[in-house]
Amino acid sequence: MNQTENNRPLVDGVPALERKLEEVRRAQEQFATFSQEQVDRIFQAAALAANHARLPLAKMAVEETGMGVVEDKVIKNNYAAEYIYNAYKHTKTCGIIEQDPAYGTMRIAEPIGVVAAVIPTTNPTSTAIFKSLICLKTRNAIIISPHPRAKKSTIAAAKIVLDAAVKAGAPENIIGWIDVPSLEMTNTLMQEADIILATGGPGMVRAAYSSGKPALGVGAGNTPAVIDASADIQKAVNSIVHSKTFDNGMICASEQSVIVDTGIYDTVRKEFQKRGCYFLTPEETEKVRKTILINGALNSKIVGQRAAAIAGLAGVTIPQETRVLIGEVTSVDISEEFAHEKLSPVLAMYRSENFEQAVAYADQLIRDGGYGHTASLYVDEVNHREKIDQFAARMKACRIVINTPSSHGGIGDLYNFNLAPSLTLGCGSWGGNSVSENVGVKHLLNIKTVAERRENMLWFRTPQKVYFKKGCLPVALREIEEVLHRKRAFLVTDEFLFKSGKMSCITEPLQKMGIPYQVFSDVQSDPTLACAKEGAELMRSFQPDVIIALGGGSAMDAAKIMWVLYEHPDADFADMAMRFLDIRKRTYEFPEMGEKAYFIAVPTSSGTGSEVTPFAVITDEATGAKYPLADYQLLPNMAIIDTDLMMSQPRGLTAASGIDAMVHALEAYASVMATDFTDGLALKALKNIFTYLPECYENGEHAPVAREKMANASTMAGMAFANAFLGVCHSMAHKLGAFHHLPHGVANALLITDIMRYNIADAPQKMGTFSQYPYPNALPRYCECARFVGVNGSTDEEVFENFLVKIEELKARVGIKKTIRDYGVTEEAFLATLDDMCEQAFDDQCTGANPRYPLISEIKAMYLKAFYGEVPAEAAEA
Repeated sequence: MNQTENNRPLVDGVPALERKLEEVRRAQEQFATFSQEQVDRIFQAAALAANHARLPLAKMAVEETGMGVVEDKVIKNNYAAEYIYNAYKHTKTCGIIEQDPAYGTMRIAEPIGVVAAVIPTTNPTSTAIFKSLICLKTRNAIIISPHPRAKKSTIAAAKIVLDAAVKAGAPENIIGWIDVPSLEMTNTLMQEADIILATGGPGMVRAAYSSGKPALGVGAGNTPAVIDASADIQKAVNSIVHSKTFDNGMICASEQSVIVDTGIYDTVRKEFQKRGCYFLTPEETEKVRKTILINGALNSKIVGQRAAAIAGLAGVTIPQETRVLIGEVTSVDISEEFAHEKLSPVLAMYRSENFEQAVAYADQLIRDGGYGHTASLYVDEVNHREKIDQFAARMKACRIVINTPSSHGGIGDLYNFNLAPSLTLGCGSWGGNSVSENVGVKHLLNIKTVAERRENMLWFRTPQKVYFKKGCLPVALREIEEVLHRKRAFLVTDEFLFKSGKMSCITEPLQKMGIPYQVFSDVQSDPTLACAKEGAELMRSFQPDVIIALGGGSAMDAAKIMWVLYEHPDADFADMAMRFLDIRKRTYEFPEMGEKAYFIAVPTSSGTGSEVTPFAVITDEATGAKYPLADYQLLPNMAIIDTDLMMSQPRGLTAASGIDAMVHALEAYASVMATDFTDGLALKALKNIFTYLPECYENGEHAPVAREKMANASTMAGMAFANAFLGVCHSMAHKLGAFHHLPHGVANALLITDIMRYNIADAPQKMGTFSQYPYPNALPRYCECARFVGVNGSTDEEVFENFLVKIEELKARVGIKKTIRDYGVTEEAFLATLDDMCEQAFDDQCTGANPRYPLISEIKAMYLKAFYGEVPAEAAEA
């Protein structure tokens, strides 16, 4: 047994593996005595650690295997940590988990022992995270057998989970792995373990079931997608493309064949072409057909590769940006290469004469290549329920997804919220498996699940009270004494407002009410975590029961973080700042706020909207990185918008904050999470901004009506994006400000029109993932904004172009320059930080709500365009 750098024994031979098994088994015996509280603490710590490492692990997996898409593997890793934790965080797995005193029954959970986990090359990090987490939750030990071509990334993922678990109190050897995987080592592990979790090729799964030990293995997928004549064609085609291009088609539940009713066949074909798919000619189909299988088995060279690369292997030249290769074929027999599972962006497409024939085709495809796995149907679910029933009754599949991208739908909890999240999908006895559902706790029956697409509940959250009108501040502040009965106030502001005497608008009313107060005025333009900690320390000394933030976004953001640290001094900032896919399912749960202090936000500028949002941007002074925090616990209790405090804003602040508010409204309106409730606020905010911002900029304190309208616009835009969230413009602006110290509003102004043009693509490489958002529609959404502010044209495209002109004219009128370098950022400094900015912008919290899910390379192109005014030729070619 050799030694690694960190002195852990290398498992590189059968004797070494047997010794490792003994160590792991002793660790598991100790772990079996842990309480539910101990287990849950370890489970969360491991999930947090895995989530933190989602991006580097994704990059490592792609670099090592040459398969898939980094950005999509980030989602897989994020999903494996966040969704698995969310699904099981409240599940009892220790001791008595259920009692029925009336019947005298109880159920007691006991761990199985040592789990042998076989990890596939297609999902080397996310599957390792998933299996390790569910083992930790159930007090089992796990030894991982990586795929030889993915061992580096798989072991890295396992080590991250192990280190976090041990730090949280788990036994030291509770997770192990084979360092030098081989068939002999894997077979030995499966024979010696107590149960096997096998994910991989059919041969490996068969070996698991023939090992003589209980096994949870999964069969191959060959998902057919039937598009009925009643279906929403745009939603159906876009969903299939969205699913099939996810990580270049390597999820086993992804669509392999599309069966289309003859009455809509030509329309569907055109829609696929519109979405960037390429239909092979008969000659090209024959060439690709010979490339799919080699000696009767799937050609490993096509797995997880881009469509253009696969075509190139077949000697077919197609556009590099092609998203999916489609071969139009007629046979559903296993002798047809296109009828097999392809694990790549390659689809077979069939024409059916009627629904009955489509169902028969789908049934045959499943029986020959994907027995028990997944089937997909696109249909009018309101008026044709009988077709859903007929399809569900006929399909020998354990997941039947309706109007849903099957990759995302099959793994659960993304497009249907009662299908368990999992990266190991059982196929029941039909597929030779012991489980018939997404792998969970108990699998005794074959359970067929029909999972219809559903739109999740939405929300609209605002402060409890919002007061607005010129001169309203002193009246609103009376509530502190008369209604809230508060006794001690802590005021947070910046040095300029403090020295200018503007704090008197709050301190004088407090003095009249006899309320003692303390002022913290050290907030800078980019508030730091150190500043927030300093303020929180003063709060703990003063013990206020009301906190009042006066100033721009910086003061309010700093005060929000102080509020959290005051009420919950043990809160972990890094966990609070962690990006999430769904705010309701985040791994880190924000502590309950308001038990010690009531929070009042009083803005002095009209732009950030922070007074009505659950967001705060804070800078880590050690690294310079900006973190946008988001949680409704950060929502102020009261907002007071008094234009008297905004009359003397300087021109630069007026321009930057005004354009920032405009971008808030635009991004909220185009967001995948936009609703009727946010739309109205965003539109009215835009109308106010285009009408009144120039007057505010030109006439300043002599334009009270315009100032009030801009104040209203800022708050309305804030309410809109507080609930619809923002987009990649803000993600990129956050990093541009952090690295090059451009004012936030200016950074947004420099980026917004290029990003709007980027967002309107009707067939983007990637689309934002949110169940309410069925297909790309940024262009009509932007046009609705344009028409509301008076921009017209004969087509949407013309309206959009005219709208961009209007935005650029507004920017120029308020003194916004054209490019990043116009603000003094040197080319050398910009290019030196470009890759870091791109990666961090991609991983920014705002990115997820953007209508077009960006690739890091696309972010880079937009940054270059914003710097130079155009994309350099060499960058465009790259």
